[in-house]
Amino acid sequence: MIGNILKMQTVLGEQGTGQVVQYSLPMGGDLLPLNEHIGEKISLRYKNEIHCVACGRKTSKSFAQGHCYPCFRSLASCDMCIMKPETCHYAEGTCRQPEWGESNCFIPHYVYLANSSGIKVGITRGTQIPTRWMDQGATQALPVFRVATRLQSGLLEVALKQHVSDRTDWRKMLKGEAEFQDLGSIRDELFDRCSGEIDDIKKEQGADAIQVIDEEVTHIKYPVSAYPDKIKSLNFDKQADIEGCLMGIKGQYLILDTGVLNIRKFSGYNIEVDFV
Repeated sequence: MIGNILKMQTVLGEQGTGQVVQYSLPMGGDLLPLNEHIGEKISLRYKNEIHCVACGRKTSKSFAQGHCYPCFRSLASCDMCIMKPETCHYAEGTCRQPEWGESNCFIPHYVYLANSSGIKVGITRGTQIPTRWMDQGATQALPVFRVATRLQSGLLEVALKQHVSDRTDWRKMLKGEAEFQDLGSIRDELFDRCSGEIDDIKKEQGADAIQVIDEEVTHIKYPVSAYPDKIKSLNFDKQADIEGCLMGIKGQYLILDTGVLNIRKFSGYNIEVDFV
């Protein structure tokens, strides 16, 4: 199969006593199921062509996971406030695309705790639960706040990340299952340690805008037959032909016996995929 790839699509399905992520790779207008190919040899060939994931134009270089440079510079989805939502500048009238901001940033967001390479705090739109957790390779996840806007979620994340990380160690995540954590107890401890900052945010943003929620922990399993002892990153920009036995999939990474490949990083690349 040949086509311009996008980040892998995920579905959290039931299998045995745990929920195992089902992966498919978008290629052009088709979807390539991947779980059934675990244990097979896979060949991926970069055809030296990239198309912007936003406008579709051909580009010689990819920016922000698949964008051409004009889209990278003009789209609100590529602005720095997406990475740092506490810096939202919509109220200043400088949002790159106000209508996009209203549709994507002024909707319910969740602040959550997840366990991928250890405990981390993160934020996501309600529509991206549990997709966001699967993309990060989390084995446990727990929503702790529901808020009205992306800005509010960013302010809460800043308060909590004084005590827990807001990043995933992708190398550690790909070396095995994260050690089990009591997310409920960690949440309660964070509430106590950050109570002053949380109260300040409520006073500024309005008490009704921020809701503490009590939900069950989501447990996630990944289709991995074996984890690598050492992590070697594979890169289409350095190696057009990538081959190896597909040992598993976690987060947005294919785990081969020859290295690991971050599919999301190469969104928009034209790739030919074969299995043996």
